[in-house]
Amino acid sequence: MAKIVSNMKDASMNEKAPINWTNMLLFSLTPAFAVVLVPLYGYFFGYDVYEWIIFALLMGFCGISITAGYHRLWSHKTYSAHRILRIIFAIGGACALQNDVLNWASDHRRHHQHVDDNAKDPYSAGRGFWFSHIGWILRNYESSPSDLSNVQDLQRDPIVMWQHRNYLNLVLLSNIALPALLGLIHGDIIAGLLLGGLLRLVLSQHITYLINSLAHIWGQQPYSDKCSARDNSFLALITYGEGYHNYHHTFQWDYRNGVKWWHYDPTKWMINLCSRIGLTHDLKRCSLAQIEKAKLDLQYRLAAQRCEQFNLSQNWQEKLAQEYEQFLQTLQLWTEHRQAWYEAKGKQLQETLGQWDQLQLRDKYRAIHFQLKIQRRRWQLLVRNLPTPVANPG
Repeated sequence: MAKIVSNMKDASMNEKAPINWTNMLLFSLTPAFAVVLVPLYGYFFGYDVYEWIIFALLMGFCGISITAGYHRLWSHKTYSAHRILRIIFAIGGACALQNDVLNWASDHRRHHQHVDDNAKDPYSAGRGFWFSHIGWILRNYESSPSDLSNVQDLQRDPIVMWQHRNYLNLVLLSNIALPALLGLIHGDIIAGLLLGGLLRLVLSQHITYLINSLAHIWGQQPYSDKCSARDNSFLALITYGEGYHNYHHTFQWDYRNGVKWWHYDPTKWMINLCSRIGLTHDLKRCSLAQIEKAKLDLQYRLAAQRCEQFNLSQNWQEKLAQEYEQFLQTLQLWTEHRQAWYEAKGKQLQETLGQWDQLQLRDKYRAIHFQLKIQRRRWQLLVRNLPTPVANPG
């Protein structure tokens, strides 16, 4: 009986949902016009540096408004922003033409709640690249209901509601009037509309959609394999830092996606920079200990499965478990001393802690930090050198 019900669900999901003709025409005609009109105008009349700069600036304006505004600010509440910044993001999000904040955030929160669930995830990667990239927008699927019950907090934000009420006007002003005006200033309205309006719109949309599709297919999973999300440094380069998607799905409350200092995450840098001038505050961060433990737990589970799969000796399994526990203890000790050291530094302890005690605390923290590095290296070598059975020749 359960199998019959499951088959009925699969069949219902495979049925063609009604076409959303507004979206179908929009997402079919705009790429077609961009492919034909932009090169033709460039061939006959050409584009100059000013027009390409306008294109790049509007691309960045739309991209950052989606990543820093729609995504990390409103969908995940990873930080708080000044009213001025929220207005800028609301206008830029309308310029990106990816729906208003309320609907975008509602879909995204549902995606995180039901990730990879083909029946409930609005753009589940389990239904293929095309569906998760853009197919989910072209039809009225049951997995994308018009239900705003999960964004009641955003309905109390006056900027969000202002954009919601005036979304169409903002779309027309930012996608037609703004590039036309910038083109007029330079003496070429059509070039402004084609580069700053049409081409920018198509590229900014599909770059964002790559996170829904390709970032769930291509890349690594260093933090968790509970869902299909993956880290991909190449995607981060073209999506303003959103490509570190495995980290994001594991720690979605963190305002950063690229957690390492060398990770390319301009959205993170912008949010952090704005905090220094009072435009953002309450930036949420996941601790280094939480990140390290997530990676360790995943590696241990995969290594334990490997031991079981290849029937490795009890000695190897015990050694793996022992090293795992030792790593956890060292990590806990490091976390405690790191916290104590940073608290001591922040208090300016001229009277409550003598200079000698402060130096001792610093040296102890450094010693444990060095011990953690050694422990991490030992763990990596152990996991890497787990024996595997050699296939019999012939």
